[in-house]
Amino acid sequence: MENNLTGATMRFTPRDEEQAQEINQVLREVCMALQEKGYDPLDQIVGYLLSGDPAYITSHRNARVLIRRIDRDQILEELVRFYLGREGS
Repeated sequence: MENNLTGATMRFTPRDEEQAQEINQVLREVCMALQEKGYDPLDQIVGYLLSGDPAYITSHRNARVLIRRIDRDQILEELVRFYLGREGS
């Protein structure tokens, strides 16, 4: 990716629906695994997204491997898209 030193606004290319479904499924599975181990999924997933440290995600049910298959930026994009979609309703 080329650096934008001109200050011009860059256009973001959106994801496809199949990718959104995969992210949704992975987040659901990770949440379930975290709950089963007694963790608060919100706290743990936020910790992972902010730090990039996979230790925030349990290895139970292979959750750590699942979430690391998806780039954190893609997860954040989908979460923001979901939030903005609900706010517009």
